[in-house]
Amino acid sequence: MDLDFEVVELGEANHPEAGDTAPDFTRPLVNDEFWEDVSLSALCAESDGPVVLVFHAMDGAFPATYVWNEIRDRGWHQDATVVGVSISSPYEHKTLLEERDIEGDHQLYSDPANDVAESYGIAMELDGMAGIAEPRPAVFVLDGERTVEYAWVAQQWPDFPDYDTVEAQL
Repeated sequence: MDLDFEVVELGEANHPEAGDTAPDFTRPLVNDEFWEDVSLSALCAESDGPVVLVFHAMDGAFPATYVWNEIRDRGWHQDATVVGVSISSPYEHKTLLEERDIEGDHQLYSDPANDVAESYGIAMELDGMAGIAEPRPAVFVLDGERTVEYAWVAQQWPDFPDYDTVEAQL
């Protein structure tokens, strides 16, 4: 198959596993109307079901578009609170929510410094972009106390979660 991009092996990641408590953080959480600083612990405590934390490439990159189209089409928001995390700004997140037609169903954390990915052990530097890092693709399903019920972290770029396996966790 002739790809327009190179597949890159990412190596090991030191990320939270099932049974661990996910690191807490507070960042701007963007929805279709506004954004405000919200901690992950507050979001998990207020959720009626599991929280699906989706780390993704910067908005506009094809992996982010593909992941959010798939999540939208599968309707994960019906069984869980689905939130994304990327290095994109709140303004870029609002555009992604509109373009992917996921307004009202999903929210996105803005983490331009990539500190959240660092705390989760999944930060990766971008080839050819000095000083720019973003999270490697990852999905964590969390309960109300931030206990990790399921963890998937990409071993190569690009890579995508097994959506059926995530759905089985929900």
